[in-house]
Amino acid sequence: MKNLLKSKWLRVEALSVGALMVIGLVNCQQPAERSTSSIEPITESEASFKSIFDGKTLDGWEGDPVYWTVQDGAITGTITPETLLKANTFLIWQGGQPGDFELKAEFKISESGNSGINYRSEMVEDVPFALKGYQADIDGKNNYTGQNYEERKRTTLAYRGQETKILPQPDGVETREYVERNAWKGLNVEKEIGDRAELGSLIKAGEWNSIHIVAKGNVIKHYVNGQLMSEVHDEDPKNRVESGYLGVQVHVGPPMTVQYKDIMLKQ
Repeated sequence: MKNLLKSKWLRVEALSVGALMVIGLVNCQQPAERSTSSIEPITESEASFKSIFDGKTLDGWEGDPVYWTVQDGAITGTITPETLLKANTFLIWQGGQPGDFELKAEFKISESGNSGINYRSEMVEDVPFALKGYQADIDGKNNYTGQNYEERKRTTLAYRGQETKILPQPDGVETREYVERNAWKGLNVEKEIGDRAELGSLIKAGEWNSIHIVAKGNVIKHYVNGQLMSEVHDEDPKNRVESGYLGVQVHVGPPMTVQYKDIMLKQ
């Protein structure tokens, strides 16, 4: 009888240990308990970006209503066969003239489109809704998207894939005289960021892409879809501008459509 009780006790103990092992194994296989909130906290940097487009109206912006509307929650610039342009026209933000800033936005452009985001720009006299100054170039064929092109001034300051130093304009020479083949003669390539065509392949034709402009002092960087596309170090005190108007462009050319949304600014 004593041996029989001992045998039963051993079987019960073995079953208890086995049960505990199974429970432990099940618990190990359960995913870790989630945080009480699935929303990621907003960083201080992200919180400092402010929307400058309400997604519904052009309140706070000024441009020719023939070319600028809001469609599907996006600022939309359109040229039709009946509204071909004689001069580039802009939709200009009326909320200030940023100096050091970061701008983030989403853009989409038709294949025939030519556009861009101007900043630190000046108004052009006698031409309505026209700007001259730095531009983050955008085009539908992705030949120029990401480069730094200075509208109505020094023209190309950095092609896509380049980090450049912009040398000063020589004394006694007019600005337009120091331009050759649509590029500033003082464009000095400091470093190759990447292959121009390979960087272009990261831009999705006819789809939404992100753009990020960082302007700090005399250093200006253009990013598309998170990739640095061009970087300018402007060492030309006669021509560089430290603050100015911000606007989006429709360019002289064939019928086209360009759209911008989720426009966020940090100053």
